[in-house]
Amino acid sequence: MTPSAPTPTLAFVESPVQLLNVLEWAYARRGGLLAAVPSQPDRGTGRAAGDGPDVAGLRIVVLPPTDPMSRGQLRRMAALARDEGHEVRWQEARGGRFAPVKALAALARDVRAARRVVIGDPFSRYVQLLLTLVRAEELVVVDDGTATMEFVARTARGERLVRWHRAGGGGLPGRLRELAYAPVSATARRRFTPAAATGRRVEVFSSMPVTAHGTMTVRLNDFAWTRARFGPPRLTKGTDLVGTSLVETGVVDPDRYLDAVRALALEHGATRYFAHRRESPGKLRALSEATGLEIVRPDLPLELIARRGPVGRTIVSFPSTVVHTLPYALTGTGVTVAVCDVDPGWLTPSTSERARGFLAGVTDTARDVQRLPAQAAPAAG
Repeated sequence: MTPSAPTPTLAFVESPVQLLNVLEWAYARRGGLLAAVPSQPDRGTGRAAGDGPDVAGLRIVVLPPTDPMSRGQLRRMAALARDEGHEVRWQEARGGRFAPVKALAALARDVRAARRVVIGDPFSRYVQLLLTLVRAEELVVVDDGTATMEFVARTARGERLVRWHRAGGGGLPGRLRELAYAPVSATARRRFTPAAATGRRVEVFSSMPVTAHGTMTVRLNDFAWTRARFGPPRLTKGTDLVGTSLVETGVVDPDRYLDAVRALALEHGATRYFAHRRESPGKLRALSEATGLEIVRPDLPLELIARRGPVGRTIVSFPSTVVHTLPYALTGTGVTVAVCDVDPGWLTPSTSERARGFLAGVTDTARDVQRLPAQAAPAAG
């Protein structure tokens, strides 16, 4: 699809949550609802300079992963985006030897023409490669979950853009790959640094507890679009558990995780387990057999599923994005969101100190949630 006119705003997303947050950003920008986030705990409101109808030209490029769960959710989210009047382009960039090169060539013209670029995952190597073509003076980063916290912290310190659970990992092969990729990563880091001399502006649109540094702008995502379009939900009497991909990322031991879920289900009378889209089928089968929980594979991001309902009066989660986003999405519904700490005994030996500290920070900074103690890790048998 070749554009007939320059694209004011071009967005790149690789996950359903990123696409949801692009819709939230566009809704807030179009309505002049964006709120600058001051350094104080309370977040002010006010129309931001430059907000307005230019977002009507939003073109969203979906760069889908290969796993079926994510692709299914992305197609559902793409339909919602089209219903909102946005143009959506599905661009395969994975799954074949030459797919990344073909996608880069197909997108180059749009990337160079865009006056504003919205990015869902600043850590994505493919997005960082696209950034080498960007001429736009304004970059916007929308939430990709808790990774946004790490992005802001790393750019403030001038560090490489590496995901928190991978920092320091990979051994010699990983270090060699990082060395080879260093020039592209360095270019991306410069793009994400505001520069008054050149007029380059960087905005972060987030529900996470992040603080702007330098001339970077942080604006609040309070899920106004989600609340306007869906719900309020019907509440059930039970408790819902929210799954996490910490096992899949190698941070939490699988057996410890199963024990913790079983204990939480018994303690809180939970009947449903909302699976993370990256949780493996084998792990979910083991959880169902060991706990008797109904495993739910959502077809949309959890914020939308919970807002549409039915949903439990209490939602229990491990440290993850939803302990920050659900309190916004479910404001005024009477739902209690609770977070269960991760016991150090659950962590795998390869978990870095950086990852350990990051997990603790996710819990400590959550707002409007109930804190639950970690389930004690049983002795290995």
